[in-house]
Amino acid sequence: MKGPLFYSKILLFGEYGIIKDSKGLSIPYNFYNGALKVDKIPSEEAIKSNQSLLRFAKYLEELQISNPSLVKFDLETLKFDIERGMYFDSSIPQGYGVGSSGALVAAIYDEYAQDKITVLENLTRDKLLKLKKIFGEMESFFHGKSSGLDPLNSYLSIPILINSQDNIEPAGIPSQTENGKGAVFLLDSGSIGETAPMVHIFMENMKQEPFRKMLKDQFVKHTDACVDDFLQGDVKSLFGNIKKLSHVVLNNFKPMIPAQFHKLWQNGIDTNDYYLKLCGSGGGGYILGFTEDFDKAKKALKDYRLEIVYNF
Repeated sequence: MKGPLFYSKILLFGEYGIIKDSKGLSIPYNFYNGALKVDKIPSEEAIKSNQSLLRFAKYLEELQISNPSLVKFDLETLKFDIERGMYFDSSIPQGYGVGSSGALVAAIYDEYAQDKITVLENLTRDKLLKLKKIFGEMESFFHGKSSGLDPLNSYLSIPILINSQDNIEPAGIPSQTENGKGAVFLLDSGSIGETAPMVHIFMENMKQEPFRKMLKDQFVKHTDACVDDFLQGDVKSLFGNIKKLSHVVLNNFKPMIPAQFHKLWQNGIDTNDYYLKLCGSGGGGYILGFTEDFDKAKKALKDYRLEIVYNF
């Protein structure tokens, strides 16, 4: 048995800000994917994943009891499949900010939810919000609190524009330039980031008035401008706003940036060869980079593994 593939995602803009109603833009990233699978002879990884699925199934059972109007699953079939060794076969790196748990949640919903909202029907705003709510509750098992956006992106496999928490829509993004020099890229920090502790730090910071003011007046403002510029294809304005955003993140989100990257981050701002920003909650995993000249960025970052996500 092998189910359909679900892809990883990248939140280009909006990490942390979307908790406070900034705009956000999330795109599927087809380089990594995962699918539900049963093998005759399971590997060690498969056994670990299977045990995790068993715990997840128990959680979904409790969710169905506590919130019966939200979502119903065919739990009997789910448990039966887990008993015969089903696991999530995934190339998506965990703790890297590219949605490994989101793809798993999407796969389970697709396979076992009853009366599910499908990708093929007319996706009204109400349906998108309902899916986001269901996925948020499901993914909370992994992160303690989830917006539901990662699984939504993985499930629909289309770019999603977040206008505010209760206003999301499918987005058309400018098509990539084949021979464009500019790029959005991933930089591998070489360590794993844990979402829950990072979100906890953020929530603690939100109790301080100066931090809240910075978030509203600077972080959200620059994030919203980046989203608008990206969707309109205004590359010149986009890079001006990304530079400002990169600066704000370095000054105010230091715990989310691995210490060894503080200098590298500043260097990008000083030279304009590249600008770095958080990919997901930070703390490790991937760092997102933007450059108007990928060859220049590659030279400056020659000691790191880079992956291109999008060409300008």
